[in-house]
Amino acid sequence: MATWKTLMLQDSATPLMEQLLFFHDHTLLILTIVTVLVSQLLLTLFFNKLSHRFLLEGQLIELIWTILPAVILIFIALPSLRLIYLLDEVDEPSITVKAIGHQWYWSYEYTDFETIDFDSYLIPLTNLKMFHFRLLDVDNRLIVPYKIQIRLIVTSADVIHSWTVPSLGVKIDATPGRLNQTSFIINRPGLFFGQCSEICGINHSFMPIVVESVAPTYFAKWITQTLDV
Repeated sequence: MATWKTLMLQDSATPLMEQLLFFHDHTLLILTIVTVLVSQLLLTLFFNKLSHRFLLEGQLIELIWTILPAVILIFIALPSLRLIYLLDEVDEPSITVKAIGHQWYWSYEYTDFETIDFDSYLIPLTNLKMFHFRLLDVDNRLIVPYKIQIRLIVTSADVIHSWTVPSLGVKIDATPGRLNQTSFIINRPGLFFGQCSEICGINHSFMPIVVESVAPTYFAKWITQTLDV
């Protein structure tokens, strides 16, 4: 079971990721059917010396294997285009967070609260404690409330990075001198791990991302405590 889970996509934590998983399964089903049918046809031609002549030449068969692939592509293209527009849509956000990539760590700014900003570094192996995840946990997690629209603005201070959290369905480049933005709504509490997905230097694989989704009431208390400090 553990091996099978590593081959699959992560469990979704946002509505957009649920749509991405649905599209993945939808496309995989179509590809499986096409592969089985084509393989069966090829095996029939290889091992059956008496092939029907209209299978090798004829107007009808030409129409079938021209129109059928076009129909299959339409069934794949329409959900794909719908997803592209959904991923680019940014609703009215309740909270805006700015993520800045550095070699090799992330820093975050809660732009709605001027004094809240911090750096997020990988926890070294020598400092790992119980329940910490090796090479994935950080000293300061990005804390956001669930069931609230979050806008994420991403940029970089040096080279190109990529802010990626698979379970949220978010993958956005951090480009120097440019502000990229995306939005998401987390539908459940939990910890969601990601990593920089753009090769950015020698320590590229040591700048993880941890998003902690909490209840809005807890988030309000955390904001108040942070501002008091």
